[in-house]
Amino acid sequence: MANTTLTADVVAKEALLMLENELGVLDTFHRAHEDEFKTEVNGFKKGSVIRIRRPADFTVRSGATMDLQDAIEGRTTLTVDTQIGVDFSFTSSDLTLSITKLSERFIKPAMSSIVNNMAKTCMESFYQGVYNWAGTPGETINSFADFAKGAERLDLMAVPTDMRCAALHPQDHWGLLGSQTALYITDAAKGAYRDGSLGRIGGVQTYMSQVMPTHTTGARDDTTPITAAASGDQSVSYDTAKNTWSQDLVTTGFDAATITAGDVFTIADLYMVNPKTKASTGILQQFVVLTAITADGTDTLSISPPIITSGPHQTVVLSTGTFASNALVNVGTASTAYRQNMMYHKNAFGLAIVPMELPPGAYGAARQSYKGFSVRVIPVYDGVNDVSKWRLDLLYGKTVLDPRLATRVSGTA
Repeated sequence: MANTTLTADVVAKEALLMLENELGVLDTFHRAHEDEFKTEVNGFKKGSVIRIRRPADFTVRSGATMDLQDAIEGRTTLTVDTQIGVDFSFTSSDLTLSITKLSERFIKPAMSSIVNNMAKTCMESFYQGVYNWAGTPGETINSFADFAKGAERLDLMAVPTDMRCAALHPQDHWGLLGSQTALYITDAAKGAYRDGSLGRIGGVQTYMSQVMPTHTTGARDDTTPITAAASGDQSVSYDTAKNTWSQDLVTTGFDAATITAGDVFTIADLYMVNPKTKASTGILQQFVVLTAITADGTDTLSISPPIITSGPHQTVVLSTGTFASNALVNVGTASTAYRQNMMYHKNAFGLAIVPMELPPGAYGAARQSYKGFSVRVIPVYDGVNDVSKWRLDLLYGKTVLDPRLATRVSGTA
């Protein structure tokens, strides 16, 4: 192959190719909102934040008499606020290289590091907004029955069956993989045994990700926390929670405890409903703590989902009829690390990679965009040391679009 004189444009094109090939689990997130950041209104850019509507929901009337309902749409936001990059250099004697050597020596390792950092940051952020957790925390997924608990939970949550994905920690990936080699389904067993590939299982496209996070629960004593009696019924309306899909919950009994963002708990007598039928699933509704606190006796937790007891956006059904004060709060085992496997619909999480501006005065800078991916490359020459320095940059944003479309999943005891 003929040598190619390196330019920022050549580097950007090759980096873009490597980015697309390396994406892996990042390609399972919703990406349709990227174009919003590229458009202009009256010659002005829209800025770094876009608002995304949550769909309205309705209850079904019985009989011929009209029963009008308010059509209420919530919203969430996606903010592009994270700039990452990799910088490297080589001497003038290396400036003329074959593109193959360039890719092997510099660009592929650089883009692999960028993608892994992006995936790690996304997953660490996303799981903390997901409140459903199927299986037993800490147990390894090592059978189809274990894996199916996640898909079953998505079914109970009325999550669409198309575009379902799973991202597994390596230990759970290999635990599940080992269980597939004994199957009599030839292609599945062959893929598991020879290629280490899981592929599509039970309608779920399954990936292994080496950057799946581990969550460590907060440190707590042996006291039994309850919802605060003085606060009475703490359920809320959809209208008050529609934009955040969260609420404040006042509790007592967390004495000298730390409560970590991402901790999951249940409240006695509050059961999860099927979002479409509003019927109880028979499973206690799980809640996630959104903001870490240090408890001192009477504490306010920011939690998701909101406790909505009626209407088209109902989240819970109460076995006692009303949300009683002094309801037992079960927060599980303290100070314990749990692997975070995720199963979700593609629309649960949003990712936007947007083109960066080419700064004035950056001679030879280049930007390449393709299929929603964008990479900026800027060369900087160090004349004192006769060294060419290159910076690769990406700008992206991430958000939990709809936590109702996702669940954490573990094995079973």
